[in-house]
Amino acid sequence: MSFNNNARLDSSRVSDRRGKGKGIAVGGGLGGGLLLILSLFFGSDVIDGLGLSDGSGVAAGEAQSESIDTCLNGQDANERLDCRILGTAESLDSFWEPYLDGYGLTYTEPGVVLFTDRTTSGCGTATSAVGPFYCPADEQTYYDTAFFSDLVTNYGSSGGPLAQEYVVAHEFGHHIQQITGSSAGRNADPQGADSASVRTELQADCYAGLWARHAADQPAPGSDVPFLAPFTEADISDALSAASAIGDDRIQASATGQVNPESWTHGSSAQRQAWFLSGYNDGGSLETCDTFSAADLSRP
Repeated sequence: MSFNNNARLDSSRVSDRRGKGKGIAVGGGLGGGLLLILSLFFGSDVIDGLGLSDGSGVAAGEAQSESIDTCLNGQDANERLDCRILGTAESLDSFWEPYLDGYGLTYTEPGVVLFTDRTTSGCGTATSAVGPFYCPADEQTYYDTAFFSDLVTNYGSSGGPLAQEYVVAHEFGHHIQQITGSSAGRNADPQGADSASVRTELQADCYAGLWARHAADQPAPGSDVPFLAPFTEADISDALSAASAIGDDRIQASATGQVNPESWTHGSSAQRQAWFLSGYNDGGSLETCDTFSAADLSRP
């Protein structure tokens, strides 16, 4: 998926903390720390043995990024990951604000923070080990950009743009849950194949698909040009590749050679793909993404 070259970006939408962190990165994750959770269950030696970080916090071949202030338009978003995160955030804003207004809900923009190695958040100190995450306490999303290289080299995802944009859209999905109140019970039921935690994560995947369904139709504020060009089949394959790469079953099998659904927190690869597609193919309403009422999470 490509950004329209003339789409204007507003760099003030992102807080750029890269190069200001301290400490050593120990891996990558998604949605609040899949690998951190695995390390708690299986021990840090298992996670370290996967070789998910070179200890520098910067993925191999990743050069020091330019300032976010130089992200000016869609062409920059097509060429640079940090600009792509910025553009995706603005596209998500342009979709969710009018969409939620149709439900009588007020959309507030979640913060977007780029960091290197470690940073502080309203949920405490965060390192690269937790990967991209949303903190409900300060209503901000956080991204160590090195994760997106890990997504390809260590998780086996494709490197296409929508694979990266899906990650951002998933974290924004948690902010939508904060607005609607749909994830209020996840802490009381934090793990298991049918848990509230899994249902919360799958709903965020579905919300990512819902955005993707409409992204190319929603013009940027003050413009008649959308941020994003229409999808191709390859774009959808990229998103599904990312969703599959970070399924609980796939990560557990890679880490331990076994799959234990009783410790799932995010859902299987097949479930994550299915719920993204449900939002994308059937996303006419928020009810499409009601994972909490689904009797069978494998069948949206």
